[in-house]
Parts: sequence; C-alpha cells; structure tokens
Amino acid sequence: MTSLDITRRIGVSPRQRGSLDGNTCPDIFELSDGSFAVIGADRTDSLEGKLPADAGRSSDERIVVITRETLIRAKFDIPDA
Repeated sequence: MTSLDITRRIGVSPRQRGSLDGNTCPDIFELSDGSFAVIGADRTDSLEGKLPADAGRSSDERIVVITRETLIRAKFDIPDA
C-alpha cells in the first residue's frame, strides 16, 4: 500500500459545525492521491442488509455515516472533476 498524506480538509471543521465536545466529529479529507477519507459513525452492521442489490462492500470496507450538514458544508470544496 502506498503511503498517503492528508492534503486538506473538505468543508469546515467539526468545531465550526458546533461540535464542542468532540463526540460528533464527522469529517472529510482529501488525500495525496486524490481520494477522500471520511470520519463517521460505523453503521455497517445496521445498514449492510439494506444496501441495494447492485451495491456491496468488501471485507476491508465499512459503511460510514456522516451528517447531512457535514456533506453539504463540504460541497464548496469538492472539485467538479
């Protein structure tokens, strides 16, 4: 596996979204290879059986949930291409 670095946050920090205690801190980061890393609540167990028939995950993937606000506030920073 190639070494990756976080190059920037996508959107605003959790603190700017009102998380003062660190317990609700979903976040999105752009990585040095152009992919994205997401910090969110692991909801694999409760959502895996509800995935559409044409969706799935491999054993090294998890279903992670972020808040709507996190994604909406990141929209400005997500590149078009």
